[in-house]
Amino acid sequence: MPAPLSPTPADRAAAALTRAAAALARVRRARLLHPAGRTFAGEVLVWGSSGPPTGVPLLDEPGRYRATVRLSKGVPTPGAWPDVLGLAVRLHRPEGPPFDLLVSSSGAAPVLRNLPLPRRRFAGTYSTIMSYRAGRRRLWLAALADPESVDLGRSLAEVTAATRADAPRLVLGVASAVGPWRLFGQVSLGDQLSAQEDAALAFDPVANLPWGLRAVGPMAWLREHTYRGSRSARGATAQSGGSIGVTV
Repeated sequence: MPAPLSPTPADRAAAALTRAAAALARVRRARLLHPAGRTFAGEVLVWGSSGPPTGVPLLDEPGRYRATVRLSKGVPTPGAWPDVLGLAVRLHRPEGPPFDLLVSSSGAAPVLRNLPLPRRRFAGTYSTIMSYRAGRRRLWLAALADPESVDLGRSLAEVTAATRADAPRLVLGVASAVGPWRLFGQVSLGDQLSAQEDAALAFDPVANLPWGLRAVGPMAWLREHTYRGSRSARGATAQSGGSIGVTV
């Protein structure tokens, strides 16, 4: 029987990061990242990417999907103070695992789409920050402000008020490292879910991806192990929660 392989330096670094994230989440007694948020039932409408196909059927082919949507503050700062804002969309597919799209407030320009940027308003540009591979292509995904949608406001309370008045929307886009955003769909917010449902929801932005798309780069590595540690501290799995939302 062959001897077990010794952990590599990369294995040890990953384990250390996971343990540190779990410890910090236990101290916080909440999610390590974006602990303050509101979760809503939602819907994702995909009309297909304009221009050359990405090679990812979920982005290229029209479809309508039930979704669970969470808007959050990263630190979090109080009220309407600037913060790195977050948008998480769990797209429920009829078959297979969900698609977890996590994006943070950023700039729209090519250089700025790689950086999380604090801002006040929940309407604006959100980017995946980390990149993906689709075949030989490197892609970024984003949620962008819809000028025809009701405004989401500057605080989580205002976000909730906007969903009571209407069904706020953001448009979804895909881009290369230097190209413009190409719109391929939209996400709509519906009824708010309970605080218990929000607390139970857990995302995995690295593993819960559609066919043809994989997360790459240092940011993907950091997210994989940080989210894993945060989930373990809460006793959650990569698909916890988010299964009872209704279509808008």
